[in-house]
Amino acid sequence: MHHHDGFRELDRQVCLRLLGQVAIGRIVYTDRALPAVLPVNFSLDHDSSVLLRTSAASRVARAVDQAVVAFEADRFDEAAGTGWSVVVMGPAILVTDPGERERLLRNGPRSWVPVPDGVFIRIRPELVTGRVVDRNEFRSDGRVSHEQQSAP
Repeated sequence: MHHHDGFRELDRQVCLRLLGQVAIGRIVYTDRALPAVLPVNFSLDHDSSVLLRTSAASRVARAVDQAVVAFEADRFDEAAGTGWSVVVMGPAILVTDPGERERLLRNGPRSWVPVPDGVFIRIRPELVTGRVVDRNEFRSDGRVSHEQQSAP
């Protein structure tokens, strides 16, 4: 990103910490050769994988197993002109191990609607990127204010 484009890149650890602060994101995958985006609730597992729960009969469950997907979550305050966005990319895997499935039934994400045939999807975070914007850090000419340049 250009130094003066209004955004600041975030490192992996900050991105994962921010993901832990929200419960809604979007999975981006391919469905019958077309891009698809679906809002979902999620949680992060102990290894920083993104976890989703959905119906085994859902399009997303059928389309993503063993496929590389993207997952995006964000938080913005339009009035304040601040916000962040984090993107995780990696393989999506349906959780099939019975012990792991039991653990996730106790501690994993809850579906918004009852899913008697629920499956868990794990997205391994091979690439994690993020950026933050704060319009207060930028002057009207788009340049970074000197006193804000070193802010974390």
